[in-house]
Amino acid sequence: MAQRISGTPGTLGTPSDAARPALAATAAQTSPENPWPLSLLSHNIKKYIDRMSAVWIEGQIIEFNRRAKVAYLTLRDVDEEMSLPVQVWSNVLDRLENPVSEGSRVVVNVKADFWVKAGRLSMRANDIRPVGLGDLLARLERLRRMLDAEGLFAREHKKPLPFLPVCIGLITGRNSDAEKDVVRNATLRWPNVRFEIRNVAVQGVDAVPQVRRALTELDAHPEVDVIVIARGGGSLEDLLPFSNEALVRDVWAARTPVVSAIGHEADRPLLDEVADLRASTPTDAAKRIVPDIAEERMGVLQARAQLDGAMDRMLHRETEALAAVRSRPVLAHPESMITVREQDLGVLRERSWQAGSTAVSRARADVDHLRAQVRALSPLATLARGYAVVQTEAGSAVHSAAELATGQSVHVRVAEGRFDAEVTRTEAPATSTGTGTAASTDSTAEAEPGEPA
Repeated sequence: MAQRISGTPGTLGTPSDAARPALAATAAQTSPENPWPLSLLSHNIKKYIDRMSAVWIEGQIIEFNRRAKVAYLTLRDVDEEMSLPVQVWSNVLDRLENPVSEGSRVVVNVKADFWVKAGRLSMRANDIRPVGLGDLLARLERLRRMLDAEGLFAREHKKPLPFLPVCIGLITGRNSDAEKDVVRNATLRWPNVRFEIRNVAVQGVDAVPQVRRALTELDAHPEVDVIVIARGGGSLEDLLPFSNEALVRDVWAARTPVVSAIGHEADRPLLDEVADLRASTPTDAAKRIVPDIAEERMGVLQARAQLDGAMDRMLHRETEALAAVRSRPVLAHPESMITVREQDLGVLRERSWQAGSTAVSRARADVDHLRAQVRALSPLATLARGYAVVQTEAGSAVHSAAELATGQSVHVRVAEGRFDAEVTRTEAPATSTGTGTAASTDSTAEAEPGEPA
């Protein structure tokens, strides 16, 4: 918006309109020699802000100052440390069925307004609505379903707690009953347990950032074995920080197991769903993260008694088995093993000799029988009956006396030996009866001197 500052011509320090240059069309075109008047900037800011649309915002009232016609509120973000002053006309507040006050969580329709004369920006509320319990529950349920669909509540992502944590990280309110319950009950159960305690705000707008910082610090601590986030009971609004999406995601991403001990049994913030272990109360958390030393000692004694009994039964059983083995005849009289085997060996040796003798006797009888058969078929058997075999000097057998001549030498074989003879007389049969090879030993023949008879 281009404007000219009017002035009286010729007045000292006030140039005439003809000598003054034209104002810059845009803020970027201004310069030290050609600046905008303050009024021009203020009007341009006013026009720009007036074109902005109204917007619904959510926050918590931390300051409330009501006057006759207008009320001044200070809204604070529910998660971050940011605040914004808001003006509300009394007629807007009068339309509310339930009046608001400090600490109320509200949704406000605001429109930016720039006051040109003072150069002050303010937020004007056109409508204001308290956030009721039903709205909060509906929002939490939508967030619960979304996180569950992403798998943040899945059982397979739960990390197991150590059996005996050496150091416990505790996130809780300063000097709170929850802190006392956890520390006292855990120490009573296991006196040597140590704590790393981080005191934070457990409700209000500061709770979420402080709890997140404490969680990050304890998760990075090398000695912390488990982290407990504890708070006593309260209303739904008081426990809302423990259903914050950013805090829930931090707990899911933590490397150290996290135990949620928020409120009482009926309270179920989203932190309970994502934590590795949900305890109904801070006292219950202390009982579940450390074992009871008395119970463990009793368990050790019972285990030792069971081991002693098992060893006694095993020794008794093995002793009886050893006695049974020692009472066996083979161990009571170990020489019986050799005696029995010696007797068995004698019996087997006797059977072997009998079997060998029987086999030899049978074989000898078979040989005698075969010898008798051979002898019966042998020509010597004929000679044994007094016959003789006569052969010429050429070695041919004499079958007939006609084959010999007087004075011829012949060889004569008898059953027992042989001798030579000389034919002194031959007598041929009147008729030949065959070509027998045997001749009577009565044939006239003279033995040569020196031949065996």
